[in-house]
Amino acid sequence: MTVSYNKLWKLLVDKKMSKADLRKAAGIAPNTMTKLRRDEEVSLAILGKICATLHVNIGDIIDLIQDETTVEAHHG
Repeated sequence: MTVSYNKLWKLLVDKKMSKADLRKAAGIAPNTMTKLRRDEEVSLAILGKICATLHVNIGDIIDLIQDETTVEAHHG
């Protein structure tokens, strides 16, 4: 299972907010923003801060993408 934050980046564009603005407003460390940009996993606490800052739900900022191996393992 992989994560995608494309919804988050589109939301920032809609809100005319930069990634730096989000980082400052939500109190996110620079290395955590790097993880987000690389579609790497971050803690639920971080995602919660982002949701609270943007007044959205977690499903509005992240997608979970099924890997082929994950699908095969479940249906195997």
